[in-house]
Amino acid sequence: MANVNVKFNNKDYLLSCDDGQEESLKKLTIFLDKKYNELKDKLGNIGENKLLLITSIQLIDEYFDLKDRVSEQKLKLDNLSKKFTELKNLAISYKDQKDNEIHKLNIEIDKFKKDMEANNNTYETMLDRTTKSLEKIIENTGTTNKVQ
Repeated sequence: MANVNVKFNNKDYLLSCDDGQEESLKKLTIFLDKKYNELKDKLGNIGENKLLLITSIQLIDEYFDLKDRVSEQKLKLDNLSKKFTELKNLAISYKDQKDNEIHKLNIEIDKFKKDMEANNNTYETMLDRTTKSLEKIIENTGTTNKVQ
């Protein structure tokens, strides 16, 4: 345990605290003394015990007010976190849906390419047959003209 000399209400006190907490105890005492003196200036000399009680009540009130604000902020943060999670899930769902649509379109494109190749082969085959038929007709026409 460490001993610390502190000043409160213009009086010196020797207080004990855990080792390493000396500076913290000094800061807390300075803060308490400041609050006490502010109330003393505001309310006048109403007695040390009553002034200590009012100072304690005011500090506890500030503590609970701060605690409530922290709870409200935590609730807001939790709500934002939930909304973020919902938004993230919607984005993932949308992405999955679009990926599925892209996959289906790629299948359709591949099918279209195969159909185009098949149609092209059919066209070339028809063109070859037509060319051969025309060649035969021309050939036959040429031999018929020679015979006459």
